Amino acid sequence: MRPILLQGHERSLTQIKYNKDGDLLFSTSKDKVVCAWYSVNGERVGTYGGHTGALWTVDVDPTTTILATGSADNTIRLWDVRTGKELKMWEFQTAIKRVEFSEDGTLLLAVTEKRSGHLGTVVVFPITVDVEAEQVDKPSFTITFHESKATVAAWSYLNKYIITGHEDGRVSQYDVKTGELIKDVQAHELDMQITDIQMAPDRTYFVTCSKDKTAKILDVNELKVLKTYVTDTPLNTAAITPKKDFVILGGGQEARDVTTTSQRQGKFEARFYHKIFEDEIGRVKGHFGPLNTVRFPPLLFPSITSV
Repeated sequence: MRPILLQGHERSLTQIKYNKDGDLLFSTSKDKVVCAWYSVNGERVGTYGGHTGALWTVDVDPTTTILATGSADNTIRLWDVRTGKELKMWEFQTAIKRVEFSEDGTLLLAVTEKRSGHLGTVVVFPITVDVEAEQVDKPSFTITFHESKATVAAWSYLNKYIITGHEDGRVSQYDVKTGELIKDVQAHELDMQITDIQMAPDRTYFVTCSKDKTAKILDVNELKVLKTYVTDTPLNTAAITPKKDFVILGGGQEARDVTTTSQRQGKFEARFYHKIFEDEIGRVKGHFGPLNTVRFPPLLFPSITSV
């Protein structure tokens, strides 16, 4: 198996996303640029430029028509995937840490940061998947966090729930129609931030990971912890394979916490775990900084990125 190295960003990567067909890969970085790549050979197709701050998040609708991005410039932007034209911009008081389209592409959620007296929120916009359409100006509803802010969020099956992960280690379940809290569990160690949520292909269960050095699989309906994967390093990202019984985890100590440039010191490996038996079954080395984002394309092998 020969790795394909994608080179095009000038600063650390923050998130990657495949389109539904798996032929395109989109990446965001702190260099303010969104890149689109052919997944088969790593050739860069083009870029989407316009943000004025570090980019934190990206997603593409199921038909690969519209791209959504969120940035430290306090905006969400929609793009025409084919032409790169900016279609819509929503402005907020704080940075956008996560965007995600619903399974059918008709809704878009975004997680806003808590900062400078402004509370963290999850906002939900109705979306018309048409590059000629006029998108709405205001969200259909907003979930506001008065205590522990949400750091990540995702859609469940059939747009039934919004699942949020919080800075205090909690996972919460919200009703999509009303925005009301339904369930709330302490999934990870108290005050250890949840850094990623990724749904299984059928969206009936999901994986979380945390700074507490564990990743966990929970079911969507009851928020019951089904599996736990223990590591020896803080985790930034976790993904579930679409076919095989594997979970892949990524993370590593931040540069300020590493006293040498040794890869062993930083623990910058992608870690593979058996989804059922919870055992580590392998690692992939080669990175020189923490892994910030991992993602599986549909029915293919994983893609791994780092700083």
